[in-house]
Amino acid sequence: MKLSSTAFNRGDPLPRKYAKEHGNVSPPLSFAEVPDGAKSIALIMNDPDAPSGTFTHWVTFNLPAELRELRENEIPAGAILGKNDYGDVGYGGPRPPSGIHRYFFHAYALDTKLKLPAGASASDVEQALETHVLENAELMGRFSAERSG
Repeated sequence: MKLSSTAFNRGDPLPRKYAKEHGNVSPPLSFAEVPDGAKSIALIMNDPDAPSGTFTHWVTFNLPAELRELRENEIPAGAILGKNDYGDVGYGGPRPPSGIHRYFFHAYALDTKLKLPAGASASDVEQALETHVLENAELMGRFSAERSG
């Protein structure tokens, strides 16, 4: 399974419009080589460089397994949004307090749909998908506090 974006390359800076204070738009993502037998895709975006530990920016699950492109700021029918660490349901873009932070997009091809409610936390989703992952992929972008102002 592969995860990419037309908005940034692996390890590159995320464009400003995806930041919390500059549009707060979720980036476009592309899924390739999703394994046969997948019933859904789960996606979690987090920042392991946050001062208080890993900060979750985006949780969505039960994305259709046949999905190959998640367009900018769009969630397909049937997908469920979880709660980010800002306390909101949906996407919450980067807003690092200082320095350059890494933002990891983790995609999981699952052999089931998760039976969780909207607003589920990243830890709820991670626990529920634990024994259902067929394959996973990761994409990392960076964002600097100096770019957020």
